[in-house]
Amino acid sequence: MKKVQLLILLLVAGSMMYGREYQVSTGGNNAGTVPEVKETPDRIDSLLSRLRNLSDDYVFVVSHRGDWRNAPENSLQAVERCIAMGVDMVEIDIRLTRDSIPVLMHDASIDRTTDGKGKVADYTLEELRRFRLKDGLGTTLALQQIPTLEEVMTLCRDRVLVNVDKADEYMDKVRRVLKSTGTARQVVYKGSRPYRQVRERYGTLLDSILYMPMILSERDDMDAYINDFIEHYHPVAFEISYRSTSSPIYMQIGKLKQAGCRVWTNSLWPSNNAGHDDERAVLDPAANWGWIVEQGTNIIQTDRPRELLDYLKQAGRR
Repeated sequence: MKKVQLLILLLVAGSMMYGREYQVSTGGNNAGTVPEVKETPDRIDSLLSRLRNLSDDYVFVVSHRGDWRNAPENSLQAVERCIAMGVDMVEIDIRLTRDSIPVLMHDASIDRTTDGKGKVADYTLEELRRFRLKDGLGTTLALQQIPTLEEVMTLCRDRVLVNVDKADEYMDKVRRVLKSTGTARQVVYKGSRPYRQVRERYGTLLDSILYMPMILSERDDMDAYINDFIEHYHPVAFEISYRSTSSPIYMQIGKLKQAGCRVWTNSLWPSNNAGHDDERAVLDPAANWGWIVEQGTNIIQTDRPRELLDYLKQAGRR
């Protein structure tokens, strides 16, 4: 653990060469100084309590792959920026190296986000350390390496909730890391399988974790899918995606809220939210992020965390 903590300090220190306040710009409106958020020992307790409580107007902000507009996506720096600005949850993607080490990488290959080529699964961790991550403009950052899940969770401990994507296939290895870093309670898992399959796959573990069902495309078993989860598990939230307000998925929002579940909507792309995405929201926050909230959403995953936080505070939703 001491070695991991030392490596994190070195990597974040390397990031600071671009400015102590992470003044790394890739052309987005998030560029510039990120104000430090005061952290308290009970921050995770507070967030978890709020996540389960629908009695207030608080809207959770989830940052997609960290603050990737101003730091390499899925990097320590991207995560640290989110923590500093006060994001509630950071979404990260998990892949497994050839020597079975969970690392952060969205794609199966490293081509898009590093100066290397090939699949993550074809490299050992030591071999992957040779490569450097790229920022949003595709520029190689010499001091940014692919982080391990252990490094990221050590950084996040007691500071922010974490949504792990693509972790389903490596559950045993992910859980081992979470236990060793003392961060198991901070993590939200998700997937699209029906309840019975999830229960069979996770067993009794399902009762001790936060699992979020996803409805990202229309399904023939929509009612049964939702009803089974609500009746047998009662998840804290459902992640939904709808192309229009005539979508059968959109029409489930009222049912989910009535059942006492939070509704997670992605503002990433127009197809997620009936055309009320981040890029439109930057120009007109109320007509886009505000519209998403008005439909019943109380968790938003965004690629514009700084602007969304500012808007929600001004709107009295935080």
